[in-house]
Amino acid sequence: MPAPTPPPPATLPDDVVRSDDAGGRIVLVVLDGLGGLPHPETGRTELESAHTPNLDALAAASSLGMLVPVAPGITPGSGPGHLSLFGYDPVRYAIGRGALSALGVGFELEPGDLAVRLNLATLDDQGRVTDRRAGRPSDAVAREAVDRLRERLTPPSGIQLFVQPEKEHRAVLILRPQGPDAPELDDRIQDTDPQSTGVPPHPPEALAPEAQATSRILGAVLGQAREILAGGDPISGVLARGFAVYDGFPSLEGRFGLRGVVVARYPMYRGVARLVGMEVAGVPTSDEGAVGMLERVFGRYDFHFLHYKDPDARGEDGDFAAKVQAIEAADQWMARITRLEPEVLIVTGDHSTPAAMGTHSWHPVPVLLHSRWARPTGDTFGESACRLGDMGQMEARHLMTLALAHAGRLDKYGA
Repeated sequence: MPAPTPPPPATLPDDVVRSDDAGGRIVLVVLDGLGGLPHPETGRTELESAHTPNLDALAAASSLGMLVPVAPGITPGSGPGHLSLFGYDPVRYAIGRGALSALGVGFELEPGDLAVRLNLATLDDQGRVTDRRAGRPSDAVAREAVDRLRERLTPPSGIQLFVQPEKEHRAVLILRPQGPDAPELDDRIQDTDPQSTGVPPHPPEALAPEAQATSRILGAVLGQAREILAGGDPISGVLARGFAVYDGFPSLEGRFGLRGVVVARYPMYRGVARLVGMEVAGVPTSDEGAVGMLERVFGRYDFHFLHYKDPDARGEDGDFAAKVQAIEAADQWMARITRLEPEVLIVTGDHSTPAAMGTHSWHPVPVLLHSRWARPTGDTFGESACRLGDMGQMEARHLMTLALAHAGRLDKYGA
């Protein structure tokens, strides 16, 4: 049966009344994959194991709590996790990763475009996946493979094709309907990524009758891509997922009166920020460079989003000690952000990535919110302290409402 029609987007959440006054500046620091699980020998999570004097000092003057990115027991992807932090219900405002990747590399999507996240992968001579990420190739090696696809892919009738490199093994494919007889594209397609090795990619099967034509188009395009890349080392195929038909999105400014800016090294996170209307400060080449970029743009915007990837990457590697080190590295530059003195400073993650699991998980994520109106309850930043904090445990989508309130950007509700 066809998917239910979503409700029309609201200008503001029903329980929010925006103030006419400008209010204070907000900084959101996302330590990707921050939440973890206790180490069996110490009983402490990665965050609790890390030496974080700057975060601990901040926590001692902040409200603490735990965030549920989507709903209890639901493991979020990075897109839903971030949309929730930006104040969007991630179930109501769903978007596939392909659109985030396309926006992240600066591609200007048009309504009706189908964006597809590609993994450049290694396949054996039997067509079985031997490495889903092709050994995490350098950007230069990946760009060479993408260039071959650009040169040799033949678009199906009524379709314009674009292929863009993203970072390392990541790329994005965009299909754009073109001409009076162009098909209407549908994103209800099964991922071709089997999420394991030793098996061939799945076919891009339609998950709804309306997606049959799109399935055939994708099958032809992905078949061509496999032939073009066959025999390459290390990149000899592609895996497709995150299908998304783009149809626009309500902006932070329209919903909350916030002019936003993003500072992120990885394209996907610039993409999710662009999706809600944030401007891109630039493309930092290091984490220290990202902090410097935030310092340079601070004060020109109402909402500043800084993304840091390493805790998530080390958690997915299953490396507890390396994730601890990544958190400690972030703590070293947190003092610079604190010195900016935003009216509201939030530090949290988009989801948990426990090293013990080696993947995203459903576990709630620690959060601190620093402002002059905070109610401090602890003197360390970690899961145990945050569970006892005055913010309690709440859905992450409500964090934006709290940020607006602490920034003096909300009026009283009701008489």
